[in-house]
Amino acid sequence: MRDLGELLASGGARLGLKIGGVALAVVVLGLAAWLWLRAEDGARRGGPGRLRGPRAAGRRPAGDPDARARAIDALQTVLSQHARSSAAVQAAYELGNIQYQAGDYGAARGAYQIALAKGAAGSLRTLAASGVGYTWEAQKDYANAVTAYEAVARAVPAKQFYFEDALLDLARAQALAGKPVEALATYERVLKDVPDTRRAPDIRAKIAELQGRGSSRRRSPGASP
Repeated sequence: MRDLGELLASGGARLGLKIGGVALAVVVLGLAAWLWLRAEDGARRGGPGRLRGPRAAGRRPAGDPDARARAIDALQTVLSQHARSSAAVQAAYELGNIQYQAGDYGAARGAYQIALAKGAAGSLRTLAASGVGYTWEAQKDYANAVTAYEAVARAVPAKQFYFEDALLDLARAQALAGKPVEALATYERVLKDVPDTRRAPDIRAKIAELQGRGSSRRRSPGASP
């Protein structure tokens, strides 16, 4: 999250103030939610990975229920009263993050899908689409999680910052879905396409684990080791 001054000085904030119907009330509501999210994000900055999205939020407790409820109300008000404004896309995405953190995965998925339907673009689109996958994964629906992550991996260019995360999400879901061959191929693709990844030791460990499982399956029950 950016500092409050940066948020207000951003082009998106200036545009929001100029759009007819998106007046001071919307800004106040948005800032109420933003301040809560900023506090939550500050507590998880030391976590692994570059993602500051739903999965990172899900690693922490749900936080203050009253503050969360106020943030949800604020974001839902922006969505209902200013559905055609540019603020609605960001509001839907942030709403999904809060609902994911609260464990309301169905509602979170709906919010991410709203952000996508309203035209989320660039990194925000990638994060919202990944959020859909995270909700399926949290509900242990690994087949749908694989489908969602496959779509993200296809859409993210190889040089974009989120490319590595997209592949790792896909590989993890493939393994959980009982597709070790596909997971192995995806992990190997990460090492090939992102040769300087700092997560190489962990990825190689996953590869070795999957290869070990494959060897065990191929060994006949009565064969000697």
